[in-house]
Amino acid sequence: MLSLKVSGMTCGGCINAVTRAIQAQDPQAKVSADLDTQTIELKTSLSSEIAGQLITDAGFPVSR
Repeated sequence: MLSLKVSGMTCGGCINAVTRAIQAQDPQAKVSADLDTQTIELKTSLSSEIAGQLITDAGFPVSR
């Protein structure tokens, strides 16, 4: 399970965009997000670097 700090998420649409970005590369991935803490929990076969880049590319910068 990966936990990433993500900036700019404000609504369910943001969570959906992040989920789509991850699931485009790993269709079996499970994504849960907390808008209050701006964190995402991922259950995925992707590395944290690849997942972080996909989320950043979707418009939500990942803090390391």
